[in-house]
Amino acid sequence: MNRVRFPLWPALLLALSLLTGCAGVTVGTISPAEYLAQRRGDVLTTGKLSSSAQEVLRVIGSDADQCRKDGRACRQNLATSAGLSDEQRMSALSEVWLQVALAGGDGGSAAQPTAPEAIDAWLETARHAYAYLFFTARKPRDRAFEDRQTQVRDYYNYAVQRAITGLFGRYRKDGVPRATIPEVGDWRIGADLSALQLPADARLPQELIPAASLTFSGLRNIYRRDGFGAELVASGSERPTDAQADEDAPPFSETPFPALTALLQFDGTTLQDVLSTRALRIAVFDPYRTSTIRLAGEEIPLAANFTSGYGLWLARSDFALQALRSLFGGAEGLTRPHIYLMQPYDPKRRTIVMLHGLASSPEAWINVANEVLGDETLRRRYQIWQVYYPTNAPLPLNNLAIREAITQTMAHFDPQGRAEASRNVTLIGHSMGGVLSRLLVSSSGDVLWDALREGYPMPAAQRRRIEEGLGPYLRFEPLPQVSDAIFIASPHRGTSFANKRISRWVANLITLPVAMLGQLNDISRELMRVAPSSQDMGPLRIPNSIDNLSDRDAFVRLSSGLPLSPKVRYHSIIGNDTPGVPLAESSDGIVPYTSAHLDGAVSELVIPSAHSVQENPLAILEIRRILRAQLQRAP
Repeated sequence: MNRVRFPLWPALLLALSLLTGCAGVTVGTISPAEYLAQRRGDVLTTGKLSSSAQEVLRVIGSDADQCRKDGRACRQNLATSAGLSDEQRMSALSEVWLQVALAGGDGGSAAQPTAPEAIDAWLETARHAYAYLFFTARKPRDRAFEDRQTQVRDYYNYAVQRAITGLFGRYRKDGVPRATIPEVGDWRIGADLSALQLPADARLPQELIPAASLTFSGLRNIYRRDGFGAELVASGSERPTDAQADEDAPPFSETPFPALTALLQFDGTTLQDVLSTRALRIAVFDPYRTSTIRLAGEEIPLAANFTSGYGLWLARSDFALQALRSLFGGAEGLTRPHIYLMQPYDPKRRTIVMLHGLASSPEAWINVANEVLGDETLRRRYQIWQVYYPTNAPLPLNNLAIREAITQTMAHFDPQGRAEASRNVTLIGHSMGGVLSRLLVSSSGDVLWDALREGYPMPAAQRRRIEEGLGPYLRFEPLPQVSDAIFIASPHRGTSFANKRISRWVANLITLPVAMLGQLNDISRELMRVAPSSQDMGPLRIPNSIDNLSDRDAFVRLSSGLPLSPKVRYHSIIGNDTPGVPLAESSDGIVPYTSAHLDGAVSELVIPSAHSVQENPLAILEIRRILRAQLQRAP
């Protein structure tokens, strides 16, 4: 029988093609961006389940599409299927529940975040994430470098944020707070506020705002701490400037926008307990006071946002408009100093008192305060108070009023004066605020009164009346609580800029408000009857703030030579906006170096900058350096 011969090459090619067609695995390449997207993309960032969750679904014979079509069956299958570790099961269930919650719960009411079914889905998301993090075999520290743990922590934090804001929305339904936390299904929900130290007159906030939802222009950085929990801001109904409306109210207020960190803690000590319980507790913390919490035997860092409350306070303040009203004596202007505590009072933290300049407000410290609180070392040891005062008032009047406001505030919180907050206080003043800061740590003796008496002779009876009225303004001693001061672009000896035509024109527009004039009416009429000792001296009158900044002003010239407290260490930060000019002849455009310089300063830094030098990053770094040095010196 003849054999039929086939060519060899066609046979080999056929065999290879058959082998290739049967290959079960092929290989390709992806870019770094695609790699990261596969590793870290999840339902929060892409709207699709993560590769980790999809892997678990494939193990139980399901997939993302099936899970979306029949969510109840998918979750039941995940909860009961064999072949999954507790970590796989809990992390996948947390993400699947998160997908349900983002869609508004099983009822699909995404537009109604306060709907019970939506809140229930957020609670289930948090519950399964909580179980994964603390009640599976490995501890959080064992998974510290795993992307999946970071994802699940984010599921928990976001779910807590949405559940609590949803519950608060139901609690304040129609603007009226309910007597108890509203019911959601058969959940039993309690609250623990023991970690908060609220003011005695603290009101229920109007809203709870997720810090992550806020963005700010004007702030260079957002400072926060990664960790466990939802970062929130409690928002009051009043603007910050409303705190000054009541003349009988104290001269201080604690922050109306406190930063909070909230947790949902589910009852139980085992995985099965946590999965079966219907009882949970909302625990709320002050992130300035609490940095870690103990959960399931583990020390866990607490999440925090240190910028959001401060930024919201400034954004809703109306300070810029009120500062101008105050300068020109308009309605709703400021008539007395007010001290704002940037965080709830803490007796264990040292106090920084900031004083702004002319025609300004706490907005002058936007980035200074934020950068100080953004430094963890400083944040743990300091608290910031900002003094908001009427910049149309003369220096002697503000000096006395600010002294009284600081003294009353400290006496309110620490009547015995023994707390760390009442000792080693640091003053930071910009421009006119720096001049006032220097007066707060100066000793007048009889220098100012003697100069007045010599320049304006008067009969004994009249002298006694005027001395009684002006004595508190002309005689003062250093505030005993202050140990350090930082003077920034401060015209200690005045400035010729205040004598220029435009400055005099503005000065003529400045009017003291009626409430302020009432304090001085009697003494003002008395002063007008006093004749000067020479024709070179004008009649006595109450000056305004621009008068007091002139290098020709008698009060400024006399007070610039008053001795500072020997216990106070002081520093100068000075702007130089005149390059190429010798330092002694330089200026920041408004304040000359010769006026800002003080002999005896522990340090002096001159920065290429215009007058608003406090916002310069180099100045902020210098402030932080000085504050850190103070901590090293303090016992």
